[in-house]
Amino acid sequence: MKVVNLKQAILQAWKERWSDYQWAINMKKFFPKGATWDILNLAEALLEQAMIGPSPNPLILSYLKYAISSQMVSYSSVLTAISKFDDFSRDLCVQALLDIMDMFCDRLSCHGKAEECIGLCRALLSALHWLLRCTAASAERLREGLEAGTPAAGEKQLAMCLLRLEKTLSSTKNRALLHIAKLEEASLHTSQGLGQGGTRANQPTASWTAIEHSLLKLGEILASLSNPQLRSQAEQCGTLIRSIPTMLAVHSEQLHKTGYPTVHAVVLLEGTMNLTGETQPLVEQLMMVKRMQHIPTPLFVLEIWKACFVGLIESPEGTEELKWTAFTFLKIPQVLVKLKKYCHGDKDFTEDVSCAFEFLLKLTPLLDKADQRCNCDCTKFLLQECSKQGLLSEASVTNLMAKRAADREHAPQLKSGENANIQPNPGLILRAEPTVTNILKTMDADHSKSPEGLLGVLGHMLSGKSLDLLLAAAAATGKLKSFARKFINLNEFTTHGNEELAKAASVRALLFDISFLMLCHVAQTYGSEVILSESSTGAQVPFFETWMQTCMPEEGKILNPDHPCFWPDSTKVESLVALLNNSSEMKLVQMKWHEACLSISAAILEILNAWENGVLAFESIQKITDNIKGKVCSLAVCAVAWLVAHVRMLGLDEREKSLQMIRQLAGPLYSENTLQFYNERVVIMSSILEHMCADVLQQTATQIKFPSTGVDTMPYWNLLPPKRPIKEVLTDIFAKVLEKGWVDSRSIHIFDTLLHMGGVYWFCNNLIKELLKETRKEHTLRAVELLYSIFCLDMQQVTLVLLGHILPGLLTDSSKWHSLMDPPGTALAKLAVWCALSSYSSHKGQASSRQKKRHREDIEDYISLFPLDDMQPSKLMRLLSSNEEDANILSSPTNLFLLISSILGSRTAGPHTQFVQWFMEECVDCLEQGSRGSILQFMPFTTVSELVKVSAMSSPKVVLAITDLSLSLGRQVAAKAIAAL
Repeated sequence: MKVVNLKQAILQAWKERWSDYQWAINMKKFFPKGATWDILNLAEALLEQAMIGPSPNPLILSYLKYAISSQMVSYSSVLTAISKFDDFSRDLCVQALLDIMDMFCDRLSCHGKAEECIGLCRALLSALHWLLRCTAASAERLREGLEAGTPAAGEKQLAMCLLRLEKTLSSTKNRALLHIAKLEEASLHTSQGLGQGGTRANQPTASWTAIEHSLLKLGEILASLSNPQLRSQAEQCGTLIRSIPTMLAVHSEQLHKTGYPTVHAVVLLEGTMNLTGETQPLVEQLMMVKRMQHIPTPLFVLEIWKACFVGLIESPEGTEELKWTAFTFLKIPQVLVKLKKYCHGDKDFTEDVSCAFEFLLKLTPLLDKADQRCNCDCTKFLLQECSKQGLLSEASVTNLMAKRAADREHAPQLKSGENANIQPNPGLILRAEPTVTNILKTMDADHSKSPEGLLGVLGHMLSGKSLDLLLAAAAATGKLKSFARKFINLNEFTTHGNEELAKAASVRALLFDISFLMLCHVAQTYGSEVILSESSTGAQVPFFETWMQTCMPEEGKILNPDHPCFWPDSTKVESLVALLNNSSEMKLVQMKWHEACLSISAAILEILNAWENGVLAFESIQKITDNIKGKVCSLAVCAVAWLVAHVRMLGLDEREKSLQMIRQLAGPLYSENTLQFYNERVVIMSSILEHMCADVLQQTATQIKFPSTGVDTMPYWNLLPPKRPIKEVLTDIFAKVLEKGWVDSRSIHIFDTLLHMGGVYWFCNNLIKELLKETRKEHTLRAVELLYSIFCLDMQQVTLVLLGHILPGLLTDSSKWHSLMDPPGTALAKLAVWCALSSYSSHKGQASSRQKKRHREDIEDYISLFPLDDMQPSKLMRLLSSNEEDANILSSPTNLFLLISSILGSRTAGPHTQFVQWFMEECVDCLEQGSRGSILQFMPFTTVSELVKVSAMSSPKVVLAITDLSLSLGRQVAAKAIAAL
């Protein structure tokens, strides 16, 4: 018999009762060449013939099963054919189709072209839709059977449907293929409109919306059934389906952990070194850590509070203590308000904050210690602030306050009389915050109308610790720059006096002096960038800014005593020298104070020369220095600023008189003929001079006693032990931090000093060496958490060194591969990914203020590193992205992902290939769903095929993560790679 078509061939086989093997041989004789069986729709033709009667034809079904087993037909063509069957009332037919699906649904594969692999994704989506419809039909029949009293048959079929559904969905590979199908379907919707794509014309339409609708319908039917096992099975399937669109973002939170040293250290670092920083970068950094480490929100908030209380307890007395208080009670509540926008809805976050406080209340020793230090109920103040910001409900606040009050009954109290009168800093800081706003309004007024009233306000600010309280409150609430700007304007206003009387002249002198001293104090306490105005072309730079940039000594800034800024008009210098030498006291009327401040350096040099040459006696020098500091302290500050620069340039035997003059200027003048608020001004002057002279006094081994304020004004200065190599100091401090499990404020400052001294490469390289020495898994994981937070001192530069130099060096040198074995290798991969993600996510932002403070030559210009203009590729972008055309790049691998790709493609396996696997897995683990900020987007497409060859790395999630699924090519590459797994 001559066969005309496929249908005839199948009928002939059935009539003549061919075996499956015989059928296959004859089919190949009938159709020797040309189109493939899929193009001829063999699977569909066989199913169509098999399902004609009320029960399936077993012989024709055996042909289909043979075709599937011998790969005559593709899985996608079988799934497509099955999904066209819709008569769910024919139980035996449905069961036969479920049995066919059972043959391969948990081991789907495709080794054809990318288009065929995308076809498999679509076919699987259609089959999932069919399974859901089939399950819903079975559930409906069961419900009807229960009502009629014949449940058995319906229950059996429903169980079979749910079993196949569960088997299909439990495969990560299948869910990955469905993930691609959903994106592909959405793309076709966008570009062509549903059902118009040529590639879909022969397939039943199954959209994700239809699947969600079927899932909803199934849920409604099952809700009325009493069998808990079937309901539970269906709910699990529903959960798996709903997880498909977000399968890259599903991570298990670390509920077993109770401490998170990275969060702790990031908060400590910010509170210790960056109170003036904006809240948004801190919020983003904290959220990055939360996502990377999968931290549950209540434990995340708890860790923030723990860090704040530890910071409060260990902060040195004085300014640092006030800064920590402002950070804890003013800035962190604002940070939490912004975090609320990232975490769930308002209600959920409020519950999480309440839960965090419940946990915090159990840490009674920590809270008691903080209460002792601050002389108040810290938790109460914190709860009130959180309530004000809408972070806690009133009921929660009342409940939590009552619990803490009960605990405090048993707390060790400060009963000494001296503490009874101490006002708690939290209360003072919270009251200082609205005062800052009022002072800013006062400073906006016309200074010429009521200078005496303004002087009264400033005088009040100088008393006790008022100034530091106000500055800390302003810094924590983002108002310090505005505060400084007002004082610069005031200082500028007071530089000239026209036809003034003696009283007006003294008021003007005081306003100049107080504003100058305050600005110096702000620059030294919070960084000079707070003072600097935004550069605008053509605008005249105020006097104080000019003086601060060119004449004021700062850590790491070397001044040239011969700089033109120190040498103004010689006639002004001569008149100032005459005034200082001949007058009994400084004149005030019509005095141009800014000119006097700029001329004092040249005047001091003349006076020093006269003293050294015997023209002036020591008594004359005393009289001159008394004149300098007798009325306005700012002249003494300017004089010492130049002397500090001058002493650095002198030989050992030439310094004595310069240092003696600094000593003379540093002490207060004991005289009745001084201007108002003299003692208060001297306190600030002494603190300023102590900061200015610290470096030079250490270098010259000189001691100068500055008037004591009762507290250490420079608690974090000179922390390195003398005569010890800095590498030893680095390894010792890291070992102590690792043993303790968290970084304290003092350690942060030591790490910062070492980074400053050794440079980024030295710092990063030596700490990575310490990490690679660790052999215990728990120690390496803790080391990663701590190192990441230490690297936050200068994350972007550290990342460039780590990815551009240290990792390529380890991966390309076979003698170092042993150091990459587990556990240190896994830990290094995790650290590298965390650093890369953090730097990439913040590369468009400006450098933080603590990074701008550095005057290190090894730090490059941040604008060129992380440009704001997307058109200009930054160094980090160039480091991560692939450039396969550059032949030199592999011989000198500075490009990390191209290097990874070449390692995967090489025939040499070892710890370096294992490291690549860990690196990729960590990248995937840290991914956010829908995020375009993943560093994996820089992976070349060729890496995907190389990746699949390495069995240990054949993870569908990895493939999905390293391909750009928003592109058609990306989806094809991913589908081809996953289908081949």
